[in-house]
Amino acid sequence: MINKPPDNANYRNLLAACVAITVFGFAFGMTYPLLSLILETRGVSSDMIGMNSAMMPLGILLFSSVIPVLTKRYGARRIAITAAIVSGIVILSYKLFDNLPAWFLIRLFQGMSISTLFVLSEAWIVGSAGDHNRGKIVAIYSSVLSASFGAGPLLVSIIGIDGWLPFLLGSAVVFAGAIPFLFIHEETTSAPQETRPSGIFDFAPKAPLLLAAVGVFAIFDAATLSLFPVYGIKNGLDITTSANILTALIIGNVLLQLPIGWLCDRYPHRRILTACALITGLLMMLIPLAINTDLKWPLLIVTGTTGYGVYTVALTSLGDRFKGSELINGSAAFAVMWGFGALFGSVSGGWTMLVFDSHGLPFSLSLIYLLLVIGLMWRKTTRTNT
Repeated sequence: MINKPPDNANYRNLLAACVAITVFGFAFGMTYPLLSLILETRGVSSDMIGMNSAMMPLGILLFSSVIPVLTKRYGARRIAITAAIVSGIVILSYKLFDNLPAWFLIRLFQGMSISTLFVLSEAWIVGSAGDHNRGKIVAIYSSVLSASFGAGPLLVSIIGIDGWLPFLLGSAVVFAGAIPFLFIHEETTSAPQETRPSGIFDFAPKAPLLLAAVGVFAIFDAATLSLFPVYGIKNGLDITTSANILTALIIGNVLLQLPIGWLCDRYPHRRILTACALITGLLMMLIPLAINTDLKWPLLIVTGTTGYGVYTVALTSLGDRFKGSELINGSAAFAVMWGFGALFGSVSGGWTMLVFDSHGLPFSLSLIYLLLVIGLMWRKTTRTNT
């Protein structure tokens, strides 16, 4: 672990990166439902819509390992600004090339640009937060990002999906989000051991359980976003209530991450990570018993808090343990794991609901969190420092 002096936060970088990533979260949160609804109105099948959506995490997988190389050569700020400009153009391209085959390629490029923006922004946020308050700052970032991402669909419900307006607005928001990057201050020096960019296979031995935690979170995130409303309908809930059970999960992420961040600033991260994973695993097992009662609402809020909290703890730990180009390497590895987890989560969630009835979804998510707990406990017995 790297020891830093106390109170070493870079508030200019923090504010700039947080503003930028919030803007991008809003724009891309709008893109997801916008494209799906357009395709649905055109009679495109659900499996084809899902395949089209999968191009974005595929782009993240393909490009995340390249980001450390590009930032080492051209500078992180320059690459971030370029990615923001490309992202704005990509959003306009959906309307310029308005057909399904083209959208497969465009979404691939969007995944590449998104991975760049999120990798660099998160690296700046956790690297600039300072030691004493890193957990709380990362928790606030997670909450604000989740809220901004959730505001995107709300805007779509207001302005609709017809014409150029949603695409022009989304593109304009992304272009505006590039402005805060101009205020980022980059370090001009780095330690000799940090000079070589690395891919996920080089970084994985340095923090295997952090990457495992990101993968578990991504499976949970993708499976619940894409299938939790379906789970509600299959268990007799109406459409509105089925949508609200997903909202209850997200509320836990938006409103209750700060206590987790506070705990991260005071206690060993492994303990907080283990507690979050264990609570999530146990509560997911209870959801089938509570889904048709009012107990589901507090249960889902707490489950969302700890389920999403796994990523908050992992990101905080990344910032505590690494700096400089190694921090960018770690952020890129996080993005790759998120891409793998998101792809696996959507596919495995649907498969478990098909094979083991609808309750296969919460039980499978419970299993992966409990496996993470086992991995953390095993690691503790074999090494004193993960």
